[in-house]
Amino acid sequence: MSAVMLEDDVAQRDEVNESSRPSVGVLAEFVGPDELIRAAKLVRTRGFTKTDAFSPFPVHGIDAALGIRPTRLPWFVLIVGTFGGLAALLMQWWMNAVDYPFLISGKPTFSLPANIPVMFEVIVLLSAFTTFFGMLALNRLPKHSNPLLDVDQFRRVTNDRFFLYVDAADPNNEKQDVVELFRMADAVAIREVPPSQSSDKLPSFFGAVVAVALTLATVPVVGIAWARTTTSDAPRIDFFADMDSQDRPGPQQRSKLFADGRSMRPQVPGTVALGDFHEDDSLFLGYQPSSEPPVNVNPDPNAPPVEPDYLTQFPYDVTETRMLRGQAKYNIYCAPCHGLVGQGDGLISLRAISLQEPTWVPPTNLTNDIVTAQPVGKLFDTISHGRRKMAGYAAQIEPEDRWSIVLYVQALQRSQRASLNDVPQDEATILQNRK
Repeated sequence: MSAVMLEDDVAQRDEVNESSRPSVGVLAEFVGPDELIRAAKLVRTRGFTKTDAFSPFPVHGIDAALGIRPTRLPWFVLIVGTFGGLAALLMQWWMNAVDYPFLISGKPTFSLPANIPVMFEVIVLLSAFTTFFGMLALNRLPKHSNPLLDVDQFRRVTNDRFFLYVDAADPNNEKQDVVELFRMADAVAIREVPPSQSSDKLPSFFGAVVAVALTLATVPVVGIAWARTTTSDAPRIDFFADMDSQDRPGPQQRSKLFADGRSMRPQVPGTVALGDFHEDDSLFLGYQPSSEPPVNVNPDPNAPPVEPDYLTQFPYDVTETRMLRGQAKYNIYCAPCHGLVGQGDGLISLRAISLQEPTWVPPTNLTNDIVTAQPVGKLFDTISHGRRKMAGYAAQIEPEDRWSIVLYVQALQRSQRASLNDVPQDEATILQNRK
């Protein structure tokens, strides 16, 4: 047996004191949690601080009895998590607004809501690391040996016994006083705990394993640094090829998803979506239904097709609210190709021209004389059904919004031919003063 049991009688205690074996502490055994708490309070009142309690289940009040203060770990997690969130915000601001600003559809290069997901992930990651490694550091873990595990009776701590341990390094430790205190607390057994017979040193191969792991950990860092400082004609490595190159519908491209090659399914002929039925068909067509069907009576095959009787007036009241609505929808659906001013110089068109795409058809200049002369109903029909390679937007944009876009397009057309008389008086005065 690796521990010495101190019996109640003085003779046996003297036998223990005469033992020449070194001791790292004194361990007392109790039969219940009440006795354990009473002993902990008694030991604490005598000034002992290097103590610990062991029980088969959590004992309420044992922390207060031992004088254990609340852990500082939550404060460490709060500080590191806050630092991580601010670092993530600074990193995104630097990359998106300073180091590599990339303008997408006029959106700001830095916006706090767009940075929240990354900040959240960094806060969670650093908080988890701080919690795990902080717990190990505060508890001085891992321990490769524990002398209590060499005490056979201590194994009952997982079953039906409660133990209180006083470390020999406690400045107030006087073995006889500790024994007397434990006896006063009705300990059923008191034992001196010898040093552990197990070695507390790490296995010899552990250093080699750590060295190999650290060496392998530097490989990704070196690879990233090499990739950032060199150029290569080889295609990039697809770690998730099924996600990078999956079949999906693309604009103005044939799709393999359907037999007819279309990316999107057309509406079923003769059907009206629930809630979309209106009696005035001209609102949805842009022309009077009575003018259908346009019959081309001209025998010349090169003659332009006969067009329906397009509306020349808006079917809705023209208001500033509708104009602003049209501007918002135009900037979303039209500006990427036609440009913010409508002159066909959108980002997508400029990109296609720079790449010299052979099949690219430049968007129409919406401010030229031909488009400006078109009735509003034809502009509405163009948005609804498309022209040339432009697809129709009837399925994406509500009819009211399509009319609002037509209204805004007419404002763009007039802005290219505006005179000073078209400007409000206060704005005209400012412009005149600038001359």
